[in-house]
Order: sequence, then structure tokens, then C-alpha cells
Amino acid sequence: MASDGADLQISRGVRIPADEIELAGVRASGPGGQNVNKVSSAIHLRFDIKSSSLPEHLRERLLSRKDSRINRDGVLVIKAQRYRSQERNIEDACERLRTLILSTTIENKPRRPTRPTRGSRERRLAKKTAHGKTKALRQRVKPQDL
Repeated sequence: MASDGADLQISRGVRIPADEIELAGVRASGPGGQNVNKVSSAIHLRFDIKSSSLPEHLRERLLSRKDSRINRDGVLVIKAQRYRSQERNIEDACERLRTLILSTTIENKPRRPTRPTRGSRERRLAKKTAHGKTKALRQRVKPQDL
């Protein structure tokens, strides 16, 4: 992990050097008892996507994501405060960074437009006809029809 100065392994051919990941301890929000105002157990992980050593296609995909954690300058900020210990929050933040980068490697299959089947079109039209007849029965009876 990046907490001990080691590189963060994303996949076989992709790794992030530890010096590209900036970790800063901040005070966690929420309940915490007496330690809440003294201990900085939450972690802000900052990762500059534009100046990283990631392959070009991964960088482009990360920057094109509509993610509120990525700011205009291309810096990804992950706040980890799930655990009470700083070490576990560092591991959590690094794992979330790894998961985010791995999710960009998965390509979505292109959507093939489909057409409704003949039977489904006929059922839809029959249902419309029946509904129209039901509504016609609700109309006021005209005096000349009597």
C-alpha cells in the first residue's frame, strides 16, 4: 500500500508510484468521544490525474468521468473516515483509489437497438383498443341515441 511508501499496484501492468499519492490526516466528522477534537484519524488522499504516470487511455477516461471527487484541475480527492485508526483509513482510501481506476478499465458493450416483436405490437394495439372502448362507455348518453 501507499501508507508504507510502497507503490500502489492497480493491475498487472499498472502501478502508481507512492510519490504521486499525497496523504494528509484530517479530523473526522461525527461521533468520537473525547478523542474527536484531538486525533486526526481521517485521511484525505489526493491524486493528480493529469501529471500521473498512468497510461494515457486511463487518464483520459478518469478525467472524462462525471465524478464530484475530481476537481477542475484534475485532482482526485478521496476522504476516508470509515475507521477509527488512521492506518485502516489509509488502506481504505488506497483501495478506493484502486477500485476507481479499475472501474475505468472496464469497457461498456455498445448498445444494440432492438425492435418490439410482432406479438408485443399486436398486444399493445389490442390493449389500446380495449381501453378506448372502456372510455367510450363512460361518455354521457346523447338524447338522440335513446
